[in-house]
Amino acid sequence: MEEEKVWIVDDDKSIRWVLEKALGRAGISHRSFENAKQVLQAIAKSPPLVLITDIRMPGASGLELLDRIKADHPALPVIVMTAFSDLDSAVSAFQGGAFEYLAKPFDIEQALALIGRALAESEIKAPIRADAEVSGNSELLGQAPAMQDLFRAIGRLSQSSVSVLINGESGTGKELVARALHRHSARSKRAFVAINTAAIPKDLLESELFGHERGSFTGAQQQRKGRFEQAEGGTLFLDEIGDMPLDLQVRLLRVLQDGEYYRVGGHAPLKADVRIVAATHQDLHERVAQGLFREDLFHRLNVVRLHCPALRERREDIPLLAKHFLVKVSKDLGAEAKTLSAEALALLKDYPFPGNVRQLENMCHWLTVMNAGQVIAPSGLPPEVVRVDAATELSHDSSPSSSWLSALDRSFQAAVQRKEAEPGVGLTAEFERQLISSALHMTHGRRMEAAKLLGWGRNTITRKISELGLEDSLREQGL
Repeated sequence: MEEEKVWIVDDDKSIRWVLEKALGRAGISHRSFENAKQVLQAIAKSPPLVLITDIRMPGASGLELLDRIKADHPALPVIVMTAFSDLDSAVSAFQGGAFEYLAKPFDIEQALALIGRALAESEIKAPIRADAEVSGNSELLGQAPAMQDLFRAIGRLSQSSVSVLINGESGTGKELVARALHRHSARSKRAFVAINTAAIPKDLLESELFGHERGSFTGAQQQRKGRFEQAEGGTLFLDEIGDMPLDLQVRLLRVLQDGEYYRVGGHAPLKADVRIVAATHQDLHERVAQGLFREDLFHRLNVVRLHCPALRERREDIPLLAKHFLVKVSKDLGAEAKTLSAEALALLKDYPFPGNVRQLENMCHWLTVMNAGQVIAPSGLPPEVVRVDAATELSHDSSPSSSWLSALDRSFQAAVQRKEAEPGVGLTAEFERQLISSALHMTHGRRMEAAKLLGWGRNTITRKISELGLEDSLREQGL
């Protein structure tokens, strides 16, 4: 009798049934278990080629099972699935050596494609296990695909100290991503130091970064440690790196190249054992083209690039985030948390949120303070949300077929109101990114087939993927 290639362990009978049927149709032999204990008893005799496990189960958890499996069978690919789509679960899974992280509910075709990749790579050693268990809660929340991609990337980077460049609009949570990278790294026991390079005057920024010696300039009455020295052994977060003056860009580049620096007025070099995480809301390619940012520094920082999606790109996360912030505010005020009515929540989901997650958090403060009742009705929402809804009612067809066009129209209007330069260019790029991503998911990464769906040639889709900066994201998704 043929050994089962894929093992499924989940206490939810319906999940086991769905995966069993899908694997059966695909001609892949399989076996199911209800808990980790059963798996550990069976695997002692003969391991499968791929193991799929839930995280939350009675008895030993999926992460505990993963730890045991990787200790005894390090080459066995383990796919971890969970309905609790949070950062800590994703990072714990990857630090434990998981092959991939699958958030429920999942698309069965994508799950099968993932299992196929795991089967193909079943002889390749899995990532190194982490020595420390991840703990603590994160405010970096989200169940949207873009956020799951971000969580997976943070998980994969947990064993590395490479430089990371974080892109994203203001208010999307770039510093939260930087803190998560630090918290889930081997440097987590040392300092996380943040500096906004756009908020400090040019004349003071050099001293802030590198420190100064006593008497090195007027007012320097004593030696002072800079941010590099404060972050020694840890992580230095350089926010709004795109606004850094060119002369300081040169000094930063030398630190990254040589691993040492000098205090202002100093003559003895200091060693720099610091992980650099930089962030910007600007297009650094454009800044380089304009001569405002050094290309060599850009490439030094851009070893790995992460994208923080705008809130309008992850509207399905608005209820989760709103609930989180309302609870957080209530704890700060020592009061019972307010809730949003279904109608009020629907209006929030339609609002463009030009200030992104930060704006939503501030709005939840406003809602808590300004509403007397526990349930917030549409009439209790801020005026700007009500105005947008009124304008929508007057100017948009409410039929389902026009909903995405309405959303596009609202996004364009919001971009114009924010006085963005050439808002149509940005929206067109977002539109094409989504089309390409959707087509590649439907064709399981086969670009010729995706190009045919889009009415393009192979060269066109390849060029657009490069121009839109999609390569890293698609690679993370296995596409």
